[in-house]
Amino acid sequence: MLFHPQKLLLIAGPCSLENERVCRAVAVTLGRIRRKFPELNLVFKGSFDKANRTSVKGARGTGLEAGLELLAMVKRDYGFPVLTDIHERAQVPAVASVCDVLQIPAFLSRQTDLLLAAAASGRVVNVKKGQFLSPHEMTYVTGKLREGRAKEIWQTERGTTFGYGNLVVDMRSFPIMRENGYPTILDATHSVQLPGAAGGKSGGQREFVAPLARAALAAGADGLFLETHPNPAKAISDGPNMIPLDELPALLADCLAVWKAVRQ
Repeated sequence: MLFHPQKLLLIAGPCSLENERVCRAVAVTLGRIRRKFPELNLVFKGSFDKANRTSVKGARGTGLEAGLELLAMVKRDYGFPVLTDIHERAQVPAVASVCDVLQIPAFLSRQTDLLLAAAASGRVVNVKKGQFLSPHEMTYVTGKLREGRAKEIWQTERGTTFGYGNLVVDMRSFPIMRENGYPTILDATHSVQLPGAAGGKSGGQREFVAPLARAALAAGADGLFLETHPNPAKAISDGPNMIPLDELPALLADCLAVWKAVRQ
């Protein structure tokens, strides 16, 4: 299993893979974090296509081929397992040939054929709970993956649509979703996103990432999903909710303290 019950699962990396410079900068810092905090089970994340954009003019990223080359480089040069999103069944074979974890985006979490294709890949599948789903409904989502004989299943809370351009995280989600029998993760950076609230693109409230991350761990979450960037203001997507790379170690120290306290 890629998931280790005795370690805090951390999925971290840039929102979009962007380029080699950004990937290497993030990977170097994550390597230092891994050495400093052996209690972390760290997976590098990056998206090759930001398919769910507010506007057709929104930046999409590297594309499949270039993105997989970057993920292969991170895996080879820095020794991280790697994760990326898939949006179509046709992407599964190529992505599974490189990535250790295939991620189902929240808006696609009920797409049966996509779930079954990911399950059949032989890779770990991380499925995000749709912003429109209750935590109770995730039993049907993970059930599809189980029926598809997925090698390993993770489930991620990323907030629920609430009003216009806002998301909320219900901390009851973590004990409810854990009843499905699979590791449960908080996507702390997308949970503070303000969808479509920044004039043709999404905004965000980075200041709430830390309290939500700590609260989720206190509520029983098994892991965190944190997007990070050397300069979020210049990121091509999700800059307002990403953690500046130099602030990530301090945030993780706080989160690990909560995680350890709960386990004791």
